[in-house]
Amino acid sequence: MSSNSVTEKEGSKDNYYVQTVNMDAPAPPAPQMQPYQRTFGNPAPLGMLAYGTVFLCSSILTLASKSVGGQANLVLVFAAFYGGISQTLVGMWEMFLGNTFSATVFTTYGGFNFSYAALYLPSLGIAAAYTVDGVVGQEFYNIIGIYLAIWDLITFLFLLGAIRTTAPIVATLGFTVCALTCLSANAFTGNPHLATAGGALGIIASFGAYYGALSLFWTQQTTFSFIRLPPLITAPSNV
Repeated sequence: MSSNSVTEKEGSKDNYYVQTVNMDAPAPPAPQMQPYQRTFGNPAPLGMLAYGTVFLCSSILTLASKSVGGQANLVLVFAAFYGGISQTLVGMWEMFLGNTFSATVFTTYGGFNFSYAALYLPSLGIAAAYTVDGVVGQEFYNIIGIYLAIWDLITFLFLLGAIRTTAPIVATLGFTVCALTCLSANAFTGNPHLATAGGALGIIASFGAYYGALSLFWTQQTTFSFIRLPPLITAPSNV
């Protein structure tokens, strides 16, 4: 047999060679998926707008109590269907975002609006229980005074916890404390000057809430720079 034939047979074996897989080799890395970047909105402007609107409505009607009849019914609508619902939802969203202070304040004032509306809700009969011959007795105004005094204390505690936030928030809570103090004293004494002072201070507090809301709501993505409001932070982060 010639050497050429041997070479041809060896070449034919190479043509039928099957490549095997090494089972001990590490597996190829799996393709990496890009993480989904979730974006959350800021619910605080909604809560502050609801806070300011309810307080503004209540304060204006307090100042115009002689010329406007049935003011409690209008406050009930604002307090329950805007302030109560909105601030409660904002409080839950703030808790989800990890903002404990904001969640506590907004949820608490959501409950305040619901409870304040319930005071004048005819189906609950709270005012009717203190009514004799169609006239609401002084006992009802006394419980209103106690009610407002308790919320005055709660607001003061919130004020102490908000000193390092922003000037609008501090002003809003501060004037709210003063307004509730005057309104609570008016409920006990019936002094009209205290009601007038409470209404005026409440309007100032509502404008503070509006400023705080709009400073967060008017952003670079929504409006021009000359319209946007600075947040007015009261203290640096390292204090």
